[in-house]
Amino acid sequence: MADSAAGARIDSALIARVLAGNDSRAFEQLVRRHQGMVRAQLRRLLHGDEAAADDLAQETFLLAWRKLDQFRGEARFSTWIYRIAYACFLQAYRRKSWNPREAGESEIEQLPAPGDSMDLRLDLARAMQRLSQAEQTVLLHCVQLGLSHEETAYVLDMPLGTVKSHATRGKQKLKTWLTAWQEVDGKRQTL
Repeated sequence: MADSAAGARIDSALIARVLAGNDSRAFEQLVRRHQGMVRAQLRRLLHGDEAAADDLAQETFLLAWRKLDQFRGEARFSTWIYRIAYACFLQAYRRKSWNPREAGESEIEQLPAPGDSMDLRLDLARAMQRLSQAEQTVLLHCVQLGLSHEETAYVLDMPLGTVKSHATRGKQKLKTWLTAWQEVDGKRQTL
């Protein structure tokens, strides 16, 4: 929590510098601080399409530069930038009729490894693909990006109750589908 508070103070100071004097170096520092997570968010939303994710990340930060004066500080800067990135993703999705289910299994490489077992990793990736798009998106933001339900609702512009429902249903489905895996003596094994 202290790291989060310190990060928020650094972001606030950088934002103040940008707004006070159109300080491009301060904005460059904001980009460096947040580009990794924004690119990770977009890569996961685009099921591993790194080139498209990089393009959308660039679009995200250009939009953030133009709209920084609209940042009111009601959410953390990182949450605000995730929201812009998600809006850019949705626009690209609508523009190109991009279907995430057609993207293949390249997203498997993007998932955090839950253990040493490649089998478990593949099973988790397949189970994630079986979730509804809304459940996948909510779990991406809540679990993989570590946002709270409230932050996820803000990023996705979705009611808090809907976010909680998608998170609960998605986790329950994953738990049911992955019951063949259990941890025994610190090692993952199939039942």
